[in-house]
Amino acid sequence: MNAPATAGMLQALTTEHRRRLMHFAREVSFRQGTRLFEEGGRADRFWIIRTGGIDLDMRVPGRPAAVIESLGHNELVGWSWLFVPHAWHLGAEATSPVRAYEFDATVVRSMCRDDPEFGASVAQWVGDVLAHRLRSARTRLLDLYAPYGSGSLL
Repeated sequence: MNAPATAGMLQALTTEHRRRLMHFAREVSFRQGTRLFEEGGRADRFWIIRTGGIDLDMRVPGRPAAVIESLGHNELVGWSWLFVPHAWHLGAEATSPVRAYEFDATVVRSMCRDDPEFGASVAQWVGDVLAHRLRSARTRLLDLYAPYGSGSLL
């Protein structure tokens, strides 16, 4: 089932796969300014935002971290947990109070290995999100650092 990356997990996974994943969800909250993870750290969990906002950022030598994308309701926070070496490629910070569902990456990877159809659905969902994030990062970095920006008219 293909859905746009911004559609969220509810549209990306079948009802049964969504139910199975949500069985392992743990409700968490973060205060504004909380760092969820740092670039290079161990990616051992991921979140789906219920309320609030989270900025994804990237270290830039000699400059403040560059915000790559701002995430909100029903969006996936973290994809590095799915791919070896399971290390964060970006950082993340709550820009407002956040409520989210948290998932243990080891448990979900095990579910993916045990059920190839479930694994394919999760991989497609996370892959769609990853492709969207890479496009966003490219555009944002060009806007910040290229002489003429990304060239986007938007």
